Amino acid sequence: MKTIDVDEELYRYIASHTQHIGESASDILRRMLNFKPGQPVPAKDACIESPVQSATHIISTPAAAQNPVRVIRELLLSDAYAEKSKAIDRFMLILSTLYNLDSNSFANATESLHGRTRIYFAGDEQTLLAAGKQSKPRHIPGTPYWVITNTNTNRKRSMVDAIMQEMQFPANVIEKVSNTI
Repeated sequence: MKTIDVDEELYRYIASHTQHIGESASDILRRMLNFKPGQPVPAKDACIESPVQSATHIISTPAAAQNPVRVIRELLLSDAYAEKSKAIDRFMLILSTLYNLDSNSFANATESLHGRTRIYFAGDEQTLLAAGKQSKPRHIPGTPYWVITNTNTNRKRSMVDAIMQEMQFPANVIEKVSNTI
């Protein structure tokens, strides 16, 4: 068995395709690449071309083409999500996943989402800092968005609730997600 280092975003993408608890990354990648155990490795020239084409296909496949409820349920069951011990880390992973499911709905939801005096989401860190120096903005991985992070857990839950409602998720799924933050 060999070890390969992948960035967090790619790891989340692979983990989001988990079909059952305990499925290994190798099994997931084999399924995604249609590469069966014992299958001969393609010739050197094909090996250079084929994985690039396959990887391009995988990465360019929009998450929206998948069932959004299933993607969220798989996220909640994934190792990547289970490994997050802090509410802020789970919050950021959920936001990233929601954006990747439907960036337009995410944008619409975040435009109207703000507090009495604070802005919660922006396209850059400076906008959030201008609205409050203690907002502790963080970039949402895989998105052009930044979010304030010095809110309490209940506020984080309400932000996720509002976004998921705008994205028309069923109430029971929204509740499950909120309860995990």
